[in-house]
Amino acid sequence: MQIEVSSVESVGVAIRAMRKVHSIRQDDVPGVSHMFLRDLEKGKDTVQFGLVLKVLDELGIRMVLEVPESQAYDLRQAVEHFLPKTNLILISSSENNMVLKKVRE
Repeated sequence: MQIEVSSVESVGVAIRAMRKVHSIRQDDVPGVSHMFLRDLEKGKDTVQFGLVLKVLDELGIRMVLEVPESQAYDLRQAVEHFLPKTNLILISSSENNMVLKKVRE
């Protein structure tokens, strides 16, 4: 299932729905406070993106960025250029897909 992300609120609704499906209480999501999760689920625009990604990971939800095909080649070249300057590694790559992963610190 794909959900188009157009706002923090759209991410929050998906997170709340997944949490409810699995009967997980806000207090039981590791790594974040229940107040942060409440704000995220209500769509507060100023939530910390790193914590949002942590919640998505804990709930098994993947976030994918879709790039227009007309820019895919140029973007791939730029990503490969910048990778040595980051804490990321390229896990796999195909014509239409790149998987980057953070190196453990």
